[in-house]
Amino acid sequence: MAPPEISVVVPVKDETGNVTPLAREIGAALAGERYEMIFVDDGSTDTTVNELANLRPELPIRIVAHSRNLGQSRAIRTGVRAAQAQTIVTLDGDGQNDPADVPRLIAAFRAAANDPKFAMIAGERVKRQDTAAKRIASRLANAIRRKLLGDSAKDTGCGLKVFRRDAFLGLPYFDHMHRYLITLMLREGYEVRFMAVGHRPRGTGRSKYGNLDRALVGITDIMGVRWLQRRFRGPDTPKEL
Repeated sequence: MAPPEISVVVPVKDETGNVTPLAREIGAALAGERYEMIFVDDGSTDTTVNELANLRPELPIRIVAHSRNLGQSRAIRTGVRAAQAQTIVTLDGDGQNDPADVPRLIAAFRAAANDPKFAMIAGERVKRQDTAAKRIASRLANAIRRKLLGDSAKDTGCGLKVFRRDAFLGLPYFDHMHRYLITLMLREGYEVRFMAVGHRPRGTGRSKYGNLDRALVGITDIMGVRWLQRRFRGPDTPKEL
């Protein structure tokens, strides 16, 4: 069997009731493609893993499980490292990212794939289906981050992205790095493009993040990313002589 051309990486924790419809929507969106789905279970205590296992007869699902909760960034990294394809798609596991947007992002990614400096298509959510408090906090956080990091991104919190596996694995890893993928890609000299995507209400369960905890870790993270920017001497393409 030919290897997949697309690896879809979905980090999940306690997403019973959400993962089954999400996996089937991903399958419908990628019908006709050679793909795999990698669900990374980040220490769930509910029946998330059992739900996913029951879908194996109908969908190309792989399940990789952490022994304990290690965070979304670690889960994404685990999935990308396990991926067989060089084109990676990431989505959040709560179903708020719409898999119907994936084909558009993949088409745009493929159209630019011959450019060696291009590495990522990042989704930007429109008509967000979050609480007013979360939307306001997100706009404020993005504005502060853009001012301090200069990455021009309007929505770094969108989980829907398509990127090169090798480019991702070359980035410096740290907890919460998934919120700074755009900045880190730009730091390495890659081009990042943006595309508007939909956003949906959460199916079941509760968000794993609150505004206060995001703000507290965000301050430290931004200072750390600024340090990484200052300590980098710029991208280069070495040539063997």
